[in-house]
Amino acid sequence: MYVPAFDARFLGLRGDLEATRRATKEFKVYFEKRPGKTPDDYSVDHSAQSYVVDPQGRLRLFVRHDRMAEDLAPDLRVLLKSGS
Repeated sequence: MYVPAFDARFLGLRGDLEATRRATKEFKVYFEKRPGKTPDDYSVDHSAQSYVVDPQGRLRLFVRHDRMAEDLAPDLRVLLKSGS
C-alpha cells in the first residue's frame, strides 16, 4: 500500500491486527489507536523512527525521527561508499 500523504513513493506495511502486532514486536515499535470525537474518527499514536534495510534484508541503520536531518545523509554516504 502506498502512502501518498507522506510521499507517493513510500510503501507502507499493512496487515490485520495480529500481523501488525507481530511486526511491531519484531521492529520494537509502539502503536495505539485513540478514539476521536465521533465513533468514526480516530488517531494512532506510534513510534517515529526509520530503518534502512539492505537488499539482503539486513538492518543497516536505525534513525530517530529527531535526528533524521543530522544523521541520515552522512550515514547513508558511509554505507554507499563501503558497498554494504
